[in-house]
Amino acid sequence: MTKSTFTKTKAQMKSSSYYLFWGIATVAVVAGQVYVGTGYRSMSRSLDAWFEQTINIMIKKRIMQEAPRKPEYYRDDMVIR
Repeated sequence: MTKSTFTKTKAQMKSSSYYLFWGIATVAVVAGQVYVGTGYRSMSRSLDAWFEQTINIMIKKRIMQEAPRKPEYYRDDMVIR
């Protein structure tokens, strides 16, 4: 049993469209992943900058609220106070 030329051509067309479809689908998925990844990186950098500024403001406020410390003279245990 041999296949006719028409049947072989039809089968070859199916296989080429099959690979074309999955090739396009693969490229679309990879492109979407790259797009989402770059968006995530941009958002991450933005949040890092925002958190850095917020933490610096909180540290400055805490430093300003602390009472000045008195110097501790004679920290040696042998000195009679």
